[in-house]
Amino acid sequence: MKEYSWEDIYRDLRNKVYHPVYLLMGEEPFYIDVISRYIEENVLDENEKEFNQTVMYGRETDVPAIISTAKRFPMMANHQVVVIKEAQLVKEIETLAGYIEKPLKSTILVICHKYKSLRKNSKLVKAFAEKGVVMDSKKVYDNKMPDWIQRYVSRHGYKIGPKATQMLADHLGNDLGKVVNEIQKVFISLPKGKEITPVLIEQNIGISKDYNVFELQDALGTKNAFKAFQIAKYFGDNPRSNPFVVTVAVLHSFFLKLLLFHSLKDKSRTNVAAELGVSPFLVSNYQKAAAQYNTAKLISIFSDLRDYDLKFKGVENLSADQGELLKELIYKILN
Repeated sequence: MKEYSWEDIYRDLRNKVYHPVYLLMGEEPFYIDVISRYIEENVLDENEKEFNQTVMYGRETDVPAIISTAKRFPMMANHQVVVIKEAQLVKEIETLAGYIEKPLKSTILVICHKYKSLRKNSKLVKAFAEKGVVMDSKKVYDNKMPDWIQRYVSRHGYKIGPKATQMLADHLGNDLGKVVNEIQKVFISLPKGKEITPVLIEQNIGISKDYNVFELQDALGTKNAFKAFQIAKYFGDNPRSNPFVVTVAVLHSFFLKLLLFHSLKDKSRTNVAAELGVSPFLVSNYQKAAAQYNTAKLISIFSDLRDYDLKFKGVENLSADQGELLKELIYKILN
């Protein structure tokens, strides 16, 4: 069964290559929104949309209504567009297969099935694959986010350095919609071709260029206790923008990479970057940090991270807030 990438679909749409049925499904809603929004905004002109474009929502519709709408012929246009949003809420959606097997060629039916994928071997998905387009939108892993951010920024005509990239990846996680919304805030005030810097990120997004989880990693990696405790105090004073659970998750990922580094036989810059899933620019940081933490210490740190995650959730902790917990955790990591 052929699956299309979002780039494949986007390229076809820009070239006005349309299919009668689209199944846009998967865990990552961002690409589903990108494709469905482009179809809504560009297939028909404004005059044609009035009579030939319909948007329905899964909670408010059913399969018979979808089929009835899809079987209408366009009025004074070559196509009608029918977009089903929140299709994961449509009951008995598998019964749509009958229409998909014999779709009306003048209708462009777009099914937006978010947050999970339909079974690839189901009759419905096979019908979509035979008669139109299937896209399975997968989550981007955390360790792939820096590359994703760099590609996104470059595609829009801007530049971004490794440190700024890592700041965004560590602070914003892998919610692509959230990442894009925040990056767009920087684009608004930045001329094309210019670079997104840590200073601009601080000014436009609110991530401190000096007090962020990337800088905390760096401080711990070099065992700079003064800087680490400064950052911990800032995090304690600003808990909403620096959630403890996020900090612990990022630190867990950092120390896990150090453990992996120790296991590598080939410690060349290129291989380390590939195996750890980091920018080659950051490899020296991991080399220096690995020299500070042997395998036994790293195993102890994982135990500390687990214990303090539980304390934050109230296990054996009656009064310490997240700022105090982070200071205690940092002390254990450094000693």
